[in-house]
Amino acid sequence: MSFYDFEVEQKFRAEAAEIIARYPEGHERSAMIPLLHLVQSIDGYVTANGIGLIADILNCQRAEVSAVATFYTQFKRHPNGEYTVGVCTNALCAVLGGDNIMETLEKELEVGNDETTADGKITLEALECNAGCDYAPVVMVNWEFFDNQTPESALQLVRDIKAGKPVHPTRGSEVAPTFKEASRILAGFPNPETANQGVAAGPASLWGLQVAEEKGMEAPDPQHFEKSEAAQAGETASGGAANQAGKDPVGNEHSSAQHKEADK
Repeated sequence: MSFYDFEVEQKFRAEAAEIIARYPEGHERSAMIPLLHLVQSIDGYVTANGIGLIADILNCQRAEVSAVATFYTQFKRHPNGEYTVGVCTNALCAVLGGDNIMETLEKELEVGNDETTADGKITLEALECNAGCDYAPVVMVNWEFFDNQTPESALQLVRDIKAGKPVHPTRGSEVAPTFKEASRILAGFPNPETANQGVAAGPASLWGLQVAEEKGMEAPDPQHFEKSEAAQAGETASGGAANQAGKDPVGNEHSSAQHKEADK
């Protein structure tokens, strides 16, 4: 049974075999998540054909593939925009302006959460924590960071995307990839030209390390903790043995008369 055009499917099966080979024998189904990303790199979302092909390759039921695809929000079950613009609305980003950014973009794009603009360019999404709290509020474009955003800067960001201009993340890739390009990277096929671009951690993330270096602080010796744990375990064992010595063997029951005799 075929699910795609011959050439597309043959390439998918070849790359799927490469992905599966990364996992131990007998654990082929561990490749399901990257295979779903691979489907999105072709179709732009998780399609019925993609689910069928993955099920065929992994020798499992379509329902099992669907169960994974519907669990993770990075997998889209309907056509997605060329760019997913995700606004963090979790606690810290929200109080620092994330909610205002989301409202501004909803008005500008005339869409709500998880909806796509009429031209198919942008899908707007309210995201939970992006692990960029030190740069809050954060907006992501296909999971590339745009730090310290304001309603005005976010507005310019989506206008540039709609105008077809390249947008430049604060960290990481120099230019934000399309949704399909990002999905291929997440499937395990990074673009060698962009894989090592930019910085992964900026000054705010490294502030604690800088202070530690200035003050000559060092991490504790792991062996110190190993010795402490061993000593504590020894004390616990000896204390337990001492406590057990004064107890009756398990299951040795005494009558009330025997207890009275022992109390004399």
